[in-house]
Amino acid sequence: MSNFTRRRVVITGLGTVTAVGNNVADTWDNIKAGKNGIGPITKLDTSVQKVKLGAEVKDYVYHDKKEARRLDLVSQYAITAAIEAFAQSGLVAGENIDANRVFTYVSTGIGGIMTLEEDIKDGYAKGFRHVSPLLVPMIIGNMVAGNVAIQFGLKGSALDIVTACATGTDSIGQAFRAIRDGYAEAAVAGGSEAPFAPVCFAGFCNMKAMNTTEDPNRASIPFDKERGGFIMGEGAGILILEEYEHAKARGANILGEVVGYGSSCDAYHITKPHPEGEGGAAAMQAAVDDAAIDPSAVNYINAHGTSTPYNDLFETRAIKKVFGDAAYKLAVSSTKSMTGHGFGAAGAIEALLCVKAIEDQILPPTINHKVPDPELDLDYVTTGARPAEINYTLSNSLGFGGHNGTIIIKKFED
Repeated sequence: MSNFTRRRVVITGLGTVTAVGNNVADTWDNIKAGKNGIGPITKLDTSVQKVKLGAEVKDYVYHDKKEARRLDLVSQYAITAAIEAFAQSGLVAGENIDANRVFTYVSTGIGGIMTLEEDIKDGYAKGFRHVSPLLVPMIIGNMVAGNVAIQFGLKGSALDIVTACATGTDSIGQAFRAIRDGYAEAAVAGGSEAPFAPVCFAGFCNMKAMNTTEDPNRASIPFDKERGGFIMGEGAGILILEEYEHAKARGANILGEVVGYGSSCDAYHITKPHPEGEGGAAAMQAAVDDAAIDPSAVNYINAHGTSTPYNDLFETRAIKKVFGDAAYKLAVSSTKSMTGHGFGAAGAIEALLCVKAIEDQILPPTINHKVPDPELDLDYVTTGARPAEINYTLSNSLGFGGHNGTIIIKKFED
């Protein structure tokens, strides 16, 4: 297939596990309702930390108890979301698609940190000969993609694309390119994260990146003048991407179309975005150019919107840099106000929510916004979900190391 031949890439399946729902329907219903998934942390002891709140997945049980013992929670979340996505898609490797032509780009930014910490504690307490022989395959990041591929018999390329908090978005973007350019017919793409391990939590606490309030309704408050840090979240988001003609030939229900992807690096600081949003703007502009649209065609941006003082300001500057006057005519929101920050899973969950926004023609809200910031003057959808004409959505993700990723998803038209 010539690299100059651009094939259409559509979305035929969605699956998710989040702090507001263990499937797509519940998650989307709660997002539209503005339900806050943030509350007191139960998965670790916070008594020695200033941060007390998190966005934990609730009432989650993996479908196979025996298999669960061999999988870190990060792989469990990914597989659960993938089962839902494949069920909706109807795609079955080896039956209605060649298994060698299905890629697996399901990634994690942090990996099996919960298993790693437990085995380190066991090693020091009981002796290191007691460390589990399953430790390595449970903690290494590539096993998320590997376990999903094994679960569904997917024999194409299987990669863990690690770009910190841009991981989920970049995984979808690279899967999009692989299908568009003829290397694959379909892909399962997204991200998963299960970071509630004491050492991981302490690291984020000690860098003072997270909000220390004990009020869940003032914890993750993107674009609010009183924002003071992000809230740790977890979960997974999975999209099934498929070449349009293949999906059409098998009568698949097409949910949306991926039309643009951009990636960049700030090359500025290990944790802080560029003050003028240069890298974020470059990723958005690259995605717009890739989609071959005018920036004014975009109706909605699901922002990275972490609720940190720097991120929300610099991302707003980046949006203005790319969209100019049109920035004031589009809607921007951060669903992290409800789901918390799921790191490697965040971009995939948010891309999925963009698909649902297009499907229902409803803008997801930014909840708990109370104090306007004069420097943040865009339409952040702060008064609840609202109906709107949505043809093009854009999802941003920014990660430590200066990584920026942007995906553009449009309403499907045959």
